[in-house]
Amino acid sequence: MASESNVNQGVNTEELAAFAEHAAENPEDVQLGLSARSTYEGTAAHSLATIDSYVLGGETIERDTREYTIPYGGWKEVLEAGGWVGATDRMEPIEAALSALASCINVGITINAVAHRVDIDHLETRVHTDFDPGVLFSLEDLGNADSVFDNLTADVEIESPDLDKDEVDEWARRAPVYTLVSLEQDVNLTVNTPAEVEADD
Repeated sequence: MASESNVNQGVNTEELAAFAEHAAENPEDVQLGLSARSTYEGTAAHSLATIDSYVLGGETIERDTREYTIPYGGWKEVLEAGGWVGATDRMEPIEAALSALASCINVGITINAVAHRVDIDHLETRVHTDFDPGVLFSLEDLGNADSVFDNLTADVEIESPDLDKDEVDEWARRAPVYTLVSLEQDVNLTVNTPAEVEADD
């Protein structure tokens, strides 16, 4: 059992250091395969997302308690204006992406703070963007997709007795979701349709 002096923000710092050393020497052991799926629910813009198993070091990890589901939809007022019948308010995928970015920035900061034995008294990250739905509704050409979002900002509010703003900035940029949204990524999109069934002769 870890002594209290070895625990920082809920993490055993000795075990974290040993994990990091093992990961540096055996990078293949810590490679992750992550996935999610989303099933259309019959009302435009409504889907049920499911997150369950993942791959760690080539081994699939699955258990019932990892079967997370998220009902996605849209903003009630927007849907009502667009003609949705019985519109309800659901979390919109863009908002989920923004919350994931904010939360992952917190991940990047806190993991590195623990590794550097920096205490955090308070941390809150707010992410904001302006969104133009013109491309979504085919009012704009797909070629204008790079203008859909504007003014993406992340404001980190942090209190720490050992605060180094440049260090915190670097830790935030190490967050995986930050990398996902800030660097150019290629999405290999594949559309699968049912196989055609040959008519009987």
